[in-house]
Amino acid sequence: MNPILFAVIIVSAIGLVLGLILAIASIVMAVPVDEKAEAIKEVLAGANCGACGYSGCAGYAEALSQGKTTECTLCSPGGADCAAAIAQIMGLAAGEMKPMTAVVKCHGTPDKAPDAMSYLGDMSCKTASQLFGGPKGCNYGCLGLGDCVKACPYNALEIVDGVAKVDPLACKACKMCVKTCPKGIIDLVPLYEQKAINFCMNKDKGNLTSKQCTVGCIGCMKCVKVCEFDAIHVENNNATVDYDKCTACGKCVEGCPKHCLELVAFGCEK
Repeated sequence: MNPILFAVIIVSAIGLVLGLILAIASIVMAVPVDEKAEAIKEVLAGANCGACGYSGCAGYAEALSQGKTTECTLCSPGGADCAAAIAQIMGLAAGEMKPMTAVVKCHGTPDKAPDAMSYLGDMSCKTASQLFGGPKGCNYGCLGLGDCVKACPYNALEIVDGVAKVDPLACKACKMCVKTCPKGIIDLVPLYEQKAINFCMNKDKGNLTSKQCTVGCIGCMKCVKVCEFDAIHVENNNATVDYDKCTACGKCVEGCPKHCLELVAFGCEK
């Protein structure tokens, strides 16, 4: 027999045997496809941000499909349309989804909170914060080097006068900026609702805070005393607002001597 023909027959036979083995293995070792989870994953935002509390979109879809949760409103980037689509697949009521936006709780621009030193290192908030907390005189203030801007998949943040600022209408409340900020000064607040917000996260004692920033919260308790709805409390020298209780009466804002409390309705400014 021709050696070349013989070699072709041998190679073809080996290929046929290996093909049969792979076909049998694919049947024996096949992983069942969760069609409901796949359908849910298709309607999710696909950001894999973890805002839902699960390990990305696949984790949330699997949890819904397996009955580990019945909450259809956990995908913040997807919004109400996504929640309705999930509810339809699951045969559940979508429920109310309160729109939220990220906010940078710092108004410490250079004229209000000057730097304590010059910084010429890596232009990263994470890196700069490892050097005595960063160049800013206030150790709790925004460093303005843009880690949150780079982390945002929706281009909802920019640096304005040395401080990060969120575009509430572009923000999808995915929490990527919240996770990225080394200072922990980015929070989620209600969208389209007027609420009192403390734009300061400084937890130092009042006299030290005043030296660091002219609009820093000094924990003076004046806001607590004037609030009739128990919506604001001071802990660790810093005022925190309960947005569910806040009625936007404005008394805390009027009583704040440092003007770090403001009444804001994000998404309604324009």
